[in-house]
Amino acid sequence: MKQLVVPVLWCSSLAACVSNEVRPAAQTRLVIVGGGGTTEAIQRRALELARGADTRVVVLPQASERADRGEESAQMWRDAGAKDAINLSDLADIERTRKLLSEADLIWFGGGDQSLLMRDLRAAGLLELVRARAAAGVVCGGTSAGAAVMSRVMITGEGKDELVRINANVTATAEGLGLLEGAIVDQHFLARQRTNRLVAAVLDHPELVGVGIDERTALVVQGARGEVVGEGQVVFFDARGAQVERAEDEQRAAAGPLRMHVLRGGMTCELWP
Repeated sequence: MKQLVVPVLWCSSLAACVSNEVRPAAQTRLVIVGGGGTTEAIQRRALELARGADTRVVVLPQASERADRGEESAQMWRDAGAKDAINLSDLADIERTRKLLSEADLIWFGGGDQSLLMRDLRAAGLLELVRARAAAGVVCGGTSAGAAVMSRVMITGEGKDELVRINANVTATAEGLGLLEGAIVDQHFLARQRTNRLVAAVLDHPELVGVGIDERTALVVQGARGEVVGEGQVVFFDARGAQVERAEDEQRAAAGPLRMHVLRGGMTCELWP
């Protein structure tokens, strides 16, 4: 496997780039899928990070409004070889929910609308528990909306995103889980031509690195190490060393220089050297 040293979430030339407070614990393990299907290779990698054939998966499908939400994801993990996969589509029994999350080896967030997922987790009082489980080393992953929710500044998809412009303060964001600190995650990245959306979000929040993950592709994070698994690419935009020019809302943004990194499957990078 080829390694590319890409300090995308850390910069030695900028003393205040990323403080120790936002670096993840060494045991942090994330599987962030850009949507379009979680390939067998990604499934295998996620189970390897957890407990292999002994992995207990809990699916949180609240991003979806389908009547059968979460069933397909739970079956996917059973078919992949997990010991058990429980679909927590109903959070009403909070004692059972908290117990299952506390016992999970892999917590998985399905696709849909990331704002709905955050709303339901917040209403059930589960945000801090999920964050604590991730900090303790439980593998957390998700696809599509379940990828967007990984960053604390979360792209909601509700803004006036442009294919032909990069404008200031048009990319709508809200609070996400913040499991991947120092970043903004976007999904379906190349398939849906979201470069302008993510660059605009980065220029609105130049202290954060944009991470665009394409379909059928995952960024697998283990502490300081990132690994691309799947068929597509992961693109990073870094404006922390850039001069960002002031722009009025919905007006043309301007900044430079920005750094960009493009990684494909099989490549690794150091996120926090």
